[in-house]
Amino acid sequence: MARDLQERIKKLIIDRRLPSGAVLPTEPELMELLGASRNSVREALKALQAMGIVEIRHGFGTYVGPMSMAPMIEGLAFRTVAGHYRGEDSLLQLLELREAVETGLISRLAGRLSPHDLVELDGLVDRMEKEAAEGVGLAETDRAFHATLYRGLGNVLLSEVLEAFWDAFHRVRIDLVDVPQDPRVTCRQHREILDAVRSGDSIRAEEAIREHFGNIRTRLASTEPIAPTRRPN
Repeated sequence: MARDLQERIKKLIIDRRLPSGAVLPTEPELMELLGASRNSVREALKALQAMGIVEIRHGFGTYVGPMSMAPMIEGLAFRTVAGHYRGEDSLLQLLELREAVETGLISRLAGRLSPHDLVELDGLVDRMEKEAAEGVGLAETDRAFHATLYRGLGNVLLSEVLEAFWDAFHRVRIDLVDVPQDPRVTCRQHREILDAVRSGDSIRAEEAIREHFGNIRTRLASTEPIAPTRRPN
């Protein structure tokens, strides 16, 4: 019954073509529309809120939610942590998932990025090199590089999924292992990816992405897990 109500509320959002932030019918209206009790409607709405599909604003009403990747990120992060403490290579598996997606997409970008995107990517690699020289962490600039790179495909959903993989991997990586890195190698690999994409050489671009992930995989394999006291909340 609860699952059925959730599906019917989702169908209502679709049928009415309601965008994020749109007001949903009130509880009494939903009770009448769905032929369900107040408690059943509330439970269904709470479950949908947990998925980011609706947003309950107490005292104001219920709205269509942002439908973000946050639940997916939480699920990936939790699954990876739980698997790690069961002795599984869950962090490596998550990395391989990212690698499979990015390797499969990079050839589509070769020679197709706009001059504006290329200039922005050049600037991000320059920033990485400056951060490396100053001993500053590269994580945020690295993230911006990958987001800008695949933005060139013009697929918003794909960009959100890649961001979800990145966020989950790096949140878990920080909590579970201390991954050493040579920032000079990281900068060189990103420069190589950019140069290959700019030249239009799809094979070289794939090789550059594989080398980048291969380097991360090697570093992961050489680390020891951080003690369980570092487990995230």
